[in-house]
Amino acid sequence: VQLQAFGGGLVQAGGSLRLSCAASGRTFMTHVGWFRQAPGKEREFVAAISYTGITYYIDFVKGRFSISRVNAKNTVYLQMSSLKPEDTAVYYCAASRPFSDYEKKGPEIFDSWGQGTLVTVSS
Repeated sequence: VQLQAFGGGLVQAGGSLRLSCAASGRTFMTHVGWFRQAPGKEREFVAAISYTGITYYIDFVKGRFSISRVNAKNTVYLQMSSLKPEDTAVYYCAASRPFSDYEKKGPEIFDSWGQGTLVTVSS
């Protein structure tokens, strides 16, 4: 699976932004996830969605971020609201292999990565 993330930019604190992840190749029954990496920090999991629409979020984005996908368009979205300066990071999307078990293995199922898109939240 090849992935391309886009939609990043500069936004003020409290604002919203929607990221998109366009996938090509074999996407049937794959999970797609969003990760982020802030300057000087390790990459961290943000959210994921199964092919059938089951969603998973890390606690610090629950209620603010929403992940969705349109399989007919091979696109996954991350709608981000109530953004905070600490959300500033490069955001990456990633895909799993088909029929991977997120419930059992968590974010380690993701092994195909796209290039990142920078999100900057100003205070």
